[in-house]
Amino acid sequence: MAQNTAFIIAGAGLAGAKAAETLRAEGFEGPVVLLGDERERPYERPPLSKGYLLGTSEKEKVYVHPPQWYAEHDVDLRTGNAVTALDPAAHEVTLADGSRLGYAKLLLTTGSTPRPLPVPGADLDGVHTLRRLADSDRLKEVFRSASRVVVIGGGWIGLETTAAARAAGAEVTVLESAPLPLLGVLGPEVARIFADLHTGHGVALRCGTQVTEITGTDGAVDGVRLADGTRIAADAVIVGIGITPNSEPAAAAGLKVDNGVVVDEQLCSSHPDIYAAGDVASAYHPLLGRHLRVEHWANALHQPQTAARAMLGREVRYDRLPYFFTDQYDLGMEYTGYVGPEGYDRVVFRGDRAAREFIAFWLSGGRVLAGMNVNVWDVTEPIRALVASGQAVDPERLADTDVPLDALVP
Repeated sequence: MAQNTAFIIAGAGLAGAKAAETLRAEGFEGPVVLLGDERERPYERPPLSKGYLLGTSEKEKVYVHPPQWYAEHDVDLRTGNAVTALDPAAHEVTLADGSRLGYAKLLLTTGSTPRPLPVPGADLDGVHTLRRLADSDRLKEVFRSASRVVVIGGGWIGLETTAAARAAGAEVTVLESAPLPLLGVLGPEVARIFADLHTGHGVALRCGTQVTEITGTDGAVDGVRLADGTRIAADAVIVGIGITPNSEPAAAAGLKVDNGVVVDEQLCSSHPDIYAAGDVASAYHPLLGRHLRVEHWANALHQPQTAARAMLGREVRYDRLPYFFTDQYDLGMEYTGYVGPEGYDRVVFRGDRAAREFIAFWLSGGRVLAGMNVNVWDVTEPIRALVASGQAVDPERLADTDVPLDALVP
């Protein structure tokens, strides 16, 4: 391979695979090298805590492309050999095996890593996190044998794994430091709905708690101790307290990093030949007027397509509104938009909350900041249009199911 002619993609997950796909679809004929630390070829992460973990989706369906796709599209996929260092001046990356590769353009899709639980016993056998395909495989085995599971963290991963463990028949206790699960994401009005969903399915939900120790016998977990001295017995513990962007090599190379690699609306970093997309990218969002790092599937799917086009010199910008979804028990939902740290001043519900068939809208000054449809489908586009318009809406009409959503879009 000629020096400094390749487009290198550091990170072989969904984002990296979609970037490689876009480069070829856009007519790029030069070398494309896709580097990943896992031995698996690129796969999608949502099934790991949803269908694949539940056993309702086959393993082959988690992969982004069939195995032959990479050779057929002349993409040099190298698994099990991550990028460990960047040299922007020399336009080179260093790999885990010590080798160096030159590039013309570099895209960082290095993703993120689960935050460790900083308490004694967190390294005991039987303490799990969920980020990789192998993690999901291990949890499937755990759920077949464990009768008592403790989940630490009431975020999306924690609640989805809780639902899967309950479906497998395990007793589950969820420990959350906040007063409600998902409180920081959804606010109390909607977070309460998810709390009730899980307690209604037999989950012991303990909020406002602090874990001080994971206890064990002969190196294997047997319980979780709380700050008030309570000990909860457990055959398995799942830790889901958030993720940290894998931005260390970028920071060490002198790129601007602030809760991820800082990039503009074209997903270009502080170095003109280095881009970032997915979990690792703190991207300027032109509609929201701020930098935002989004840890969801839709970002990993769409952002790298914009980044790849920008690497080819196209006039593009990434302005898609954040979107994510979840499936827990008989509840399915989609969320579109973003509620910033300044928050919202009102939540408007449209539909039947008791039946869990509704849309929730977060408003500020009459403007719709975000909308979440729960067991109500085919409404994502009008919700997106309401958010993107930036215009005030009549809350009473917004709540009225007799008024079509399309009619509310300015």
